[in-house]
Amino acid sequence: MKRISTLVIGAGQAGLAMSHCLTEASQPHVVLERGEVGNSWAHERWDSLTLQSPNWQSRLPGFAYTGADPHGYMTMPEVRCYLTDYARHIAAPVETGVTVTSVTQDGSGYVVATDKGVWCASNVVVASGACNRSSVPGFASDIPAMITQVSPLTYRNPSDLPEGGVLVVGASATGVQLAEEIHGSGRPVILATGHHIRMPRHYRGHDIAWLMARAGLVSTTLDDIDDIGRARALPSLQLVGDRSRRFLDLNALQGMEVEVVGRLVGCRDGTLLFSGGLANAAALSDLKMDRALAAIDDWVRQTGLDLPDAPRRFAPTSVPRNPRLTLPLAGGAISSIVWASGFQPDLSWLHMPVFDDRGRLRHDGGIVAPGLYVLGLPFLRTRRSTFLDGVGDDARALARHMVETRRRQAA
Repeated sequence: MKRISTLVIGAGQAGLAMSHCLTEASQPHVVLERGEVGNSWAHERWDSLTLQSPNWQSRLPGFAYTGADPHGYMTMPEVRCYLTDYARHIAAPVETGVTVTSVTQDGSGYVVATDKGVWCASNVVVASGACNRSSVPGFASDIPAMITQVSPLTYRNPSDLPEGGVLVVGASATGVQLAEEIHGSGRPVILATGHHIRMPRHYRGHDIAWLMARAGLVSTTLDDIDDIGRARALPSLQLVGDRSRRFLDLNALQGMEVEVVGRLVGCRDGTLLFSGGLANAAALSDLKMDRALAAIDDWVRQTGLDLPDAPRRFAPTSVPRNPRLTLPLAGGAISSIVWASGFQPDLSWLHMPVFDDRGRLRHDGGIVAPGLYVLGLPFLRTRRSTFLDGVGDDARALARHMVETRRRQAA
């Protein structure tokens, strides 16, 4: 059995940020990674995906983007290279190709079993990612086998799909991007739309990411939130990362002849069933967008900033007068379904009573239990917790807690 003060599980942006902070605090540690550095970015993302945040916002502790295109958006190979360069820059003690199979508590420490041996650690930091599993509803098993079902973790490009129409389930960032790409391949596309947040890529002459960061809209902390469970469940903004200033929303997709329907709620006797709440979901999304834009406008007035464009509001989301409520699968309208209905972390190897009745990891700002931490989950401590320029603050806070705890124990 190997022994180490701290084990970090995962060598993505969260695990590497934690490694940097632990090194700064002179805390011995090892980072275990099931694949390679940045494994999820390299192997579990579709080919055309780019980051939603501009390059200038790619900032990890002690490392920032220095390339020639600060206002561009990294592709997945570029993200992989960025993380690999970061790991090399901070000399992160990463052991790749090591799969964690279980974590259990043993007295005041933890036993971490892997396919390459067993570790004993006083502290464990779970940084294995928030998007390891697709959120696919149970009724997916009721869908006839003739329909191909894939998730964004396995989809790479439209050529992966059989000929014929495609139903994309989910209208957050992933859903709208895949609906556009698949439609562009010549396939008819239906987009099943539930809760989503509409947002323009650019507003008042600036990237929306710049405005939201400067106005403090993504710096909200746990202390500012009444219902943290709801905040952590919010979908990603309906954005696409490119420099064309495209506003990729339901209106744009319908202009391309993508059919928009309500949330997919079930499958009965070979027929898909959709909610009748499309208009309400769209109206709520418009309301959230308008509130965010109003907050940005208020910040501009308060700071006296001279922006090139005046405030504006966008036309409401258009919805069909009578959107379809059913889709008989035997009719051949679709041959495949892409489940863009959200993601979940895979913590099935964490064998401790640290989950709530819905299977979600319980934690207080990343502190799960004495010596057990989690990093990289949505709204861990702030709205920026899953961003490349936000996870570092969380890592510093948890490293500081770890060091202070050790000092108290030694006193």
